[in-house]
Amino acid sequence: MPDIRALIELVRAPAAFSVPGDVLAGAAAAGRRIDARTCGTAAASVCLYWAGMALNDHADRFVDVFERPERPLPSGRVRPGTALALAGGLTAAGLGIAALSGGVRTLIVAVPLAGVVWGYDLAWKDGPAGPLAMAAARGLDVLLGTGGGVGAMRSATPAAAVVGVHTLAVTVLSRSEVSGASRRVAATTAALSSGAAGGALAVLRRGRHPAAGLVPRPQRALAAALAGVYTWRFGTAQAAVARDGRAETVRKAVGAGIISLMPLQASLIAGRGEPLAALPVAAAGPLARRLARKVSPT
Repeated sequence: MPDIRALIELVRAPAAFSVPGDVLAGAAAAGRRIDARTCGTAAASVCLYWAGMALNDHADRFVDVFERPERPLPSGRVRPGTALALAGGLTAAGLGIAALSGGVRTLIVAVPLAGVVWGYDLAWKDGPAGPLAMAAARGLDVLLGTGGGVGAMRSATPAAAVVGVHTLAVTVLSRSEVSGASRRVAATTAALSSGAAGGALAVLRRGRHPAAGLVPRPQRALAAALAGVYTWRFGTAQAAVARDGRAETVRKAVGAGIISLMPLQASLIAGRGEPLAALPVAAAGPLARRLARKVSPT
């Protein structure tokens, strides 16, 4: 039986701190009350994320023997069958929690989200559609927070696009984790992350909560500051890749991209009039960064 640390490494446990913010951003954008049901939906999202991580390592187990021998499967600390069973169990748990939290309307989003996660790991990851599939998964994760409904999802589409573009940048960069990245790759991902920050500010400029009306100026200032934190953290890491494209630098930048998603999510949440929900999401970033020193998020 694998030890707990090996399983924590398998599912990239610290990276899961970046997941609930998707759901909260979708809920805030749709004007949905952030309550126990929303928290349950966030828990479902975490389960699906962890399932994807376990399935990723199962799918990569032969390549990782050469490229990532320290990972749980090639190092022999976790058996392939265990990883696959864990991926299936977490997927079932995620869908079950989603159904309990939001019923059929939430499942309408959760089922395609699970399908994209499995499709990415088993079929699309190494092809040209891989980064787009990963971006779509994160976008669906934001829409999951709306609780379903055409109007609610339409309201959350800009936030979903922002998170999706950021995810596209991180995924494109992650393809160079082993070989190292060229300046062209660094420039491409920098342009994408700049687009994500600009999208967050565009959402902020709308300045209205879908249910309560005009968002107060202090909350809008908080949202702008959080977007600035995102730009600084991820931008600094990408600038390092532009100067030094070695694999080690790229891996650090990918980790920074995963962690910096949290202030971006918090900006989207605060910009729609939910500062009390935004602050815990922003505060999770430093905690995740400390944990990432012990367990790699990539």
